[in-house]
Amino acid sequence: MAPLSLPLSSLLKQKDCLQRAFIFCNVLKSLHHRPLTSRLWKRNFGAVAHGVGQLLSLQPRTENYAASVCSSSSDGQDMTEMMRSVYNETKRQTEDLIPAILRNAVNPDTIFANNEMSLRDTEVYGFDYDYTLAFYSRNLHTLIFNIARDILITNHRYPEGLRNYEYIPNFAVRGLHYDVQKGLLMKIDAFHYIQLGTVYRGLDPVPDEEVIAMYEGCHVPLEIMSDFYGKSSHGQTMKQFMDIFSLPEMTLLSCVNDFFMRHNIDYEPVHLYKDVKEAIRDVHVKGIMYRAVEADIGKYICYGEQSYAVLKKLSEHGKKMFLITNSPFDFVDRGMNYIVGKDWQDLFDVVIVQADKPGFFNDRRKPFRRVTDKGALLWDRIHKLEKGNIYKQGNLYEFLRLTGWRGSKVLYFGDHIYSDLADLTLKHGWRTGAIIPELRKEIKIMNTEQYVHMMAWLQALTGLIEQMQVHRDPASQALVKEWIREREAMRSQTKDIFNAQFGSLFRTYHNPTYFSRRLSRFADIYMPSISCLLNYDFKHTFFPRRTPLQHESPFWPEHSPSGISVSSQTTESD
Repeated sequence: MAPLSLPLSSLLKQKDCLQRAFIFCNVLKSLHHRPLTSRLWKRNFGAVAHGVGQLLSLQPRTENYAASVCSSSSDGQDMTEMMRSVYNETKRQTEDLIPAILRNAVNPDTIFANNEMSLRDTEVYGFDYDYTLAFYSRNLHTLIFNIARDILITNHRYPEGLRNYEYIPNFAVRGLHYDVQKGLLMKIDAFHYIQLGTVYRGLDPVPDEEVIAMYEGCHVPLEIMSDFYGKSSHGQTMKQFMDIFSLPEMTLLSCVNDFFMRHNIDYEPVHLYKDVKEAIRDVHVKGIMYRAVEADIGKYICYGEQSYAVLKKLSEHGKKMFLITNSPFDFVDRGMNYIVGKDWQDLFDVVIVQADKPGFFNDRRKPFRRVTDKGALLWDRIHKLEKGNIYKQGNLYEFLRLTGWRGSKVLYFGDHIYSDLADLTLKHGWRTGAIIPELRKEIKIMNTEQYVHMMAWLQALTGLIEQMQVHRDPASQALVKEWIREREAMRSQTKDIFNAQFGSLFRTYHNPTYFSRRLSRFADIYMPSISCLLNYDFKHTFFPRRTPLQHESPFWPEHSPSGISVSSQTTESD
């Protein structure tokens, strides 16, 4: 969401609006006869008022409204009337801020930083292939779903009725967890809490009461969460789907569950999960998907021009480049010919296919093997990784020995938080860049007037509830409960605006998702596509926002990734 505070130039233009925000902030202080302690209120009004006070030397003019509220309260006016009056004024002040917020929209072509990083120090750039250099249309997800569904029917003897199910493009989002034993797809936050309303059995939501009963609350214990790479193994019952290719798998799991339940077929969820997993694997491993894409590449690969522009720019600036992908050479060659041209290999100093990530980063035993242009494997020992050659498998430790590309001078881009980035940043000190294609759509939604209006009022209403809950008389408590119901309805609306089933990829209401937590830990920078690099020179330093901890006050204006002066805040979306 666009931050609630404004660029300095806009502050001057919005003097009247911001004066009212400053005044109202002081109204609340006067109302409670104590300092305003809520960070929510500081986020919405305090930072703006502070900036205006510093820049315009405003004198708080709280005499009229604040005095009238306080005096009326001292005259014995019903407390609920006073609270309603504050509610209405809060809403008015929030409405006044909306136009200024909309003018501070986030640029979807921005590179966002989790960790300070300078391109000046980066000498070597590495890339994954799928969803990093090559971006696919939704036709590919439909293809994977249909092939895997037919494999279930043909090879695993699942009912023919499953052919009536088609891929649902907007059903699932990346980063969801699947309870293998219960057959439930759900969204979990950074603190291992299930977001109620996002638990699905088949294609239908599970009532909150049933979820709470099954899990004895909303918390998922660490011992049943997925392993480090998001897999369900060694007793863990949760599988996390982090790959964009997993969207068809989640949808197929849900469709098969749905079919069995609607036809009252008794089934074992663990067997269903394993069969679907095997069918999806066959689509990739047996080359079915690769052959289909190669046969009609224009149908499945989209907007490759910008990927080529990035590679060309890096090459012109003398940067070393390498490609490490799990895809086979023929598939990569066909795609890169389409995106870049027949001379695509000239751009890369090293090309490694079928690398078997994440094992490539940890298993020291697999040696590199050279692949001919015809796909034949040679048997000679590899003493040097040479430009123009294609290599298969291998391991990172041998890669480091042969190239000498170590530490923070290397920046590697990939779309899979675990398989592409985690080991590199934790064990080898490489810089990492996450490609999150969904980010562009989410930013565009957050820039809409509908979203800004809902989010600004949701934040303000949350602060109002936090402040007014101290009034314990029955009438006041009834009014606070009314506001809480309004807040809950708005939270559902802000979820649905992203995805009706699971909401945003990045938030579960006010908390980050489990996906966001991993993204912030394993990626130094993240962006919708590598084309965002075209907006920066190679001396640019990326600075993360200094987000205040809960016990800190936002004393200083921060900077948005687009260079706009803002104040850090926590939003409550999805």
